[in-house]
Amino acid sequence: MATFVFLYFAAVIVMAASLVVVLRNPIYSALSLLVMFFHVAGLYVTLHAEFLAAIQIIVYAGAILVLYLFVVMLLNVKREEQFNQQGPVALFLGVVLLTEAVLLAVSRGFTVGTPEPGREGSAVGNTESIGEILYSTYLFPFEIASLILLVAMIGAVILSKKGIMESK
Repeated sequence: MATFVFLYFAAVIVMAASLVVVLRNPIYSALSLLVMFFHVAGLYVTLHAEFLAAIQIIVYAGAILVLYLFVVMLLNVKREEQFNQQGPVALFLGVVLLTEAVLLAVSRGFTVGTPEPGREGSAVGNTESIGEILYSTYLFPFEIASLILLVAMIGAVILSKKGIMESK
């Protein structure tokens, strides 16, 4: 049953990701991206990573996708009438990646990893584990990332104020 659920999520993710690239209308492309984000969250749920599934939906489906839609609507993107000439290269790379995935699946024997007896894991949930590791082992990179985001936010505010001042 777990293999069937994984194959369902994987197939929908691959189809939705392909539609993001292939569809000409940017709004339909964004809707395909939304379907893909929700199915990736579903994969996280099957892996018992509920925290990551919630973050996937909140951050990616909630924030990034809305930002993408705002940019598309503000730029008023015109539909491109002809596809670019990268179709044969994309088809070749797709066939190569599909072949690698099939060879990997055949070499592994289509088995799903099962935990060894006696190694069921600790009683601590994944949210606690992520918090403990984030604020102990990876505290310095976490703080550096927050400072980089703070500098970017301050820079965006300064640049937008300059644009407002120059337009007056």
